[in-house]
Amino acid sequence: MSAEVSSIVDLAGDLAGTYRRSESGGAAVDPAVVAADLAAVHSDGYVILEGLLSPAELAEIRGEVQPLLERTGRNNFEGHATQRIYSVLNKTRSCDRIVDHPRVLALLDRLFLPNYLLSMLQVINILPGENAQMLHTDDGFYPVPRPRAALGAATIWAIDDFTADNGATDVVVGSQHWDNRLPIPGTVRTPIVMPAGSCVFFLGTLWHGGGANRSPHPRLALTAQYCEPWLRPQEAFTLSTPHEVVRAVSEDIRRMLGYSIHPPFIGQVDGMHPKRLLE
Repeated sequence: MSAEVSSIVDLAGDLAGTYRRSESGGAAVDPAVVAADLAAVHSDGYVILEGLLSPAELAEIRGEVQPLLERTGRNNFEGHATQRIYSVLNKTRSCDRIVDHPRVLALLDRLFLPNYLLSMLQVINILPGENAQMLHTDDGFYPVPRPRAALGAATIWAIDDFTADNGATDVVVGSQHWDNRLPIPGTVRTPIVMPAGSCVFFLGTLWHGGGANRSPHPRLALTAQYCEPWLRPQEAFTLSTPHEVVRAVSEDIRRMLGYSIHPPFIGQVDGMHPKRLLE
């Protein structure tokens, strides 16, 4: 028999009672390593995590996504000489490992509330001749005034080496602390130079943008973005992802797709936990 509710606190775990949240994959990361990563994020707005993907994993990703690269961007923000793949989870399993990498989850576990969500996953291939992308913040579309804590975070993974001249992501170091001011002409853009297999993790409040590709070669990358569990993600994964795909991904990804509850009942379906849809 269920207990009576006397306050909103009593509802905290109500709908999740049958589907207890499992421990995040980030729990396996050495706390000292996470502390150092987190200190860099708080200081500069970002941290570079090197050597997370093996050559074999990079080759698999490259082999799976390159045949899908076709159209270029629809405007200068997407990039007229930049190829993008959306709805990646429905097209290949090779990119799952960047979404739920333990080193990334360990940071997300400390920055956001439990059951944070995946907001966007896409492939970005910057072709030779592409111009530098306009500076922007990844959680700037949420209408919450700054300065404030980040409402989301992002990773950009180097499938090819990121160099100063091939379109490496540029960041404005420390700009996560800015108020509502905008970058001005001449704002210093620092390129994130890192070898293939690395990723840069940064706060949603950090100003950044893709760099110009002045090299003769394309620059292939993946990006995964995340947000607090009470916000609407950029991609409506619960609409775009078939149940058979949801069943195939890891428990961490399944939770981040929205098959979870932000207490007491954000994310419910017909008054029940969304995992019931997978039974």
